[in-house]
Amino acid sequence: MADTSNIEDFMKTEKEKKEKSRKDDWDAFIEGDVVNFFDLHGLEKLTLEDGHGRKAKLVRKKDDGIDIETSNRRTV
Repeated sequence: MADTSNIEDFMKTEKEKKEKSRKDDWDAFIEGDVVNFFDLHGLEKLTLEDGHGRKAKLVRKKDDGIDIETSNRRTV
């Protein structure tokens, strides 16, 4: 019987890489396109959800800065 621990380790590592890549893409999207849209339209609050457990909430601060809160839900 073949040792499957190497295959399982490889699959786990690949899954973790994919999750990190998705998170990086989501963060880049929020901090780029979404912030530009938020600023361009002078919005005060904006909440986004991607349908895969990732959410972002943007709120304009009194000093005209933008507060960004992101969350990520994973099911194991």
